[in-house]
Amino acid sequence: MIRLLVAALSIAFAGVASAQGLSGPSSVEADLEPGDGLTDPQYRSDFPLNIVPGWFQWKDQLAENGFRFSIDYLALGQTTNADLGTGEAASGIARFYGSWQATERGSLTFKIEDRHSYTDVAPQFLGLDGGAISITGTAFNDNGLLLTNLFWTQRAENGAWTLQVGQIDVTDFVDIYGLVSPYSGFQNLSFNTNPTINTPSQGLGIAGGVKLSENFYAVASVSDANADPSDPNFDVFSDGNLFKSLELGYTSGFDRVYFDNIHLTLWHADAADDGSRPEDYGAAFSAAWFVNNKWMPFFRAGASKGTAALYDRSVSAGLGYYGRNTDLAGLGLNWAEARGVDGDQFTLEAFYRFSISPGLQITPSIQFISDPLLNPTQGNITLFGVRTRIVF
Repeated sequence: MIRLLVAALSIAFAGVASAQGLSGPSSVEADLEPGDGLTDPQYRSDFPLNIVPGWFQWKDQLAENGFRFSIDYLALGQTTNADLGTGEAASGIARFYGSWQATERGSLTFKIEDRHSYTDVAPQFLGLDGGAISITGTAFNDNGLLLTNLFWTQRAENGAWTLQVGQIDVTDFVDIYGLVSPYSGFQNLSFNTNPTINTPSQGLGIAGGVKLSENFYAVASVSDANADPSDPNFDVFSDGNLFKSLELGYTSGFDRVYFDNIHLTLWHADAADDGSRPEDYGAAFSAAWFVNNKWMPFFRAGASKGTAALYDRSVSAGLGYYGRNTDLAGLGLNWAEARGVDGDQFTLEAFYRFSISPGLQITPSIQFISDPLLNPTQGNITLFGVRTRIVF
């Protein structure tokens, strides 16, 4: 695996392919854009632009000089009928993020977050609290102040390759598709980054993307498998506990790389030296296609060999719908097996994201979990949620 990664990154440096970025739907680059980049949005309101126009004018002036940033706040509340656990959870995420175009082809990206829970159990763990092996509120936890991005991006003059070095988040580019973001799409991990991949937290790493032809690309990464964004550690490569990934993919065009996308991801995570995490490795497949810039059917599957990932095997399928107001609806169904636990677990999630304006979104959702693996006395669990996001 290491040799394949080194080879892929070497190709990137050699510049024999053409460009491909690493900015997926959950990345800073995507969050800085008001729309999806493909549709013509018709917003319902100008809020909060109409409340503080001077603030946004100042931001625009900075953007003209190469510095773009945003401040947003997200909140998620959930309730469930599980006969185990607390039955409700709520938390918030405050984020300050942006990028500085320092040179023609080089930029610095940053993101600082504060993740905090309003309740004893955060939404990320409400499913587990109720007896389901399920992450029902991805990213909405109580981890406190985090440095989740601080990396340099370098791009080839002709767009041949993209390289990122620094504090990276591998979920920005590993096994992603158009509906992957927990801030704007599905909330259950079954429909975000593949739950069979033992992705590390944000930490020091290097990642490269390269175009192999007009339609094929490769993305590779090496990062800290023990990463802790609340206490960044820059001695990662001397420890030797690494997460490695290699993705080979096909797209209809590189302006639509995360909308029309079919790819295979291979990954490996070293065991932790202190025994807290076993070695794990596996493969994931994803296929999603944006039809008429409105419909996105998807199919995703994965399998892991070790015990560190959430699921041993997982298959997901579903459909997304993009509305003219940048509304977004999603419906997904997942089947999963967990190592060491008998039985299958099925998860259904449906959501509708109302885009009131570029700076205000409200997303009600429902999750239905059949045969929760850790609660055999209850046949199914239903979970209702509401997520909001406001951007300044």
